[in-house]
Amino acid sequence: MSKDEKYTFLMEEESSGIRIDRVLSLLLEESSRSYIQKLIEKGNVTVDGHVCTSKKYKLSAGQQVELIMPEPQALSVEPEDIPLDIVYEDEDVLVVNKPRGMVVHPAAGNYSGTLVNAVLHHCGDRLSSINGVIRPGIVHRIDKDTSGLLMIAKNNMAHESLSAQLAEHSITRRYTALVYHNLTEDEGTVDAPIGRDPKNRLRMAVTSQNAKRAVTHWKVLERYGKYTLVEARLETGRTHQIRVHMAYIHHPLVGDMVYGPKKQPLTEDGQMLHARVLGFVHPRTGEYMEFERPLPSDFQAVLQKVRNP
Repeated sequence: MSKDEKYTFLMEEESSGIRIDRVLSLLLEESSRSYIQKLIEKGNVTVDGHVCTSKKYKLSAGQQVELIMPEPQALSVEPEDIPLDIVYEDEDVLVVNKPRGMVVHPAAGNYSGTLVNAVLHHCGDRLSSINGVIRPGIVHRIDKDTSGLLMIAKNNMAHESLSAQLAEHSITRRYTALVYHNLTEDEGTVDAPIGRDPKNRLRMAVTSQNAKRAVTHWKVLERYGKYTLVEARLETGRTHQIRVHMAYIHHPLVGDMVYGPKKQPLTEDGQMLHARVLGFVHPRTGEYMEFERPLPSDFQAVLQKVRNP
C-alpha cells in the first residue's frame, strides 16, 4: 500500500510572482530544490486542481497548491568525502562548524551531501547508534540555511549525557541573527509556545494547539535603522524557534522566506542566523567546554550592505 503524502498550501501575497519550485522548496525545506523540480516535471503538483509541470510557473496570491510526495525510498546512508570544519574532537565528542546550505541528516530528496554523510566518512563506525541509521551521532540539529556549531556524539554514553543536558536546558546556545526593523528595547524575552502551524503543517507557529513551551532571550548587538543585529539565546530548543519567535514579535530574520517576506532585498540564500556559541559539560570528564565561531563570509557580506547602504 502506497504511503505517498499529500501537502496542501494556500499561497499568500508574499508568494505572488515567485516561481513554484522556489516556493515549494522553501516550504519543504528538507527536500532539495532539484527534487521538487523532478516532482513538478512528473506531474505531482497541481495548482487550483490543474496539473502544473513547469518549474518556472509563477504563483499568485490565493492559489491552492497541492504536492504529492512519494513514499521515501529505503535509506542506506553512505559515507562521503565532504570537508568538515572540525572545531573540537576527542573519543566521545565531535564539534563541527556547519556551513549554510548543508542539511544535517538525510531526508526525502536529500539522500547525499548531508552532514551525516560527511561525519560517517570521518568517523566510520565510531558514532552513537541511539538515533538509528539515518541520524548516527546527531544529538541536535540546526536548519539547512543556518550556519554554525553542532555537537555530535561518538558513542552512546556521550549521546545520553548530551541529550540529558539538552532536556534540562543546561546547554549554552547563543546565535547571532540579523532581523528586520529597529528593536526599541535593548533586550527581551519571548516566552510563547511553539507547535505545528494549524494552517500549514510544514511550518511552525506560536500556537496553543499541540504546542510546547518555547523561550528565547534576545539582546541588541548593533542597530542599523531598518535592521537590527541581535544575539538570541535558546532556553528551549524547538524547531525553527528563533525564526518563529522573532517573526512573532514582528522582527523576522533577514533572508527568511518562510517566516518573513518572500521577496528579500538583501539575500535569497536563507535566513541570516549563525549558531555562534556552543557550550556543554563533557560527558566523560565533567568539564564545562565552550566553543565560538565568527560569522561566515556570506553573513558578513550582508552586514556590509546594511552598514554601508
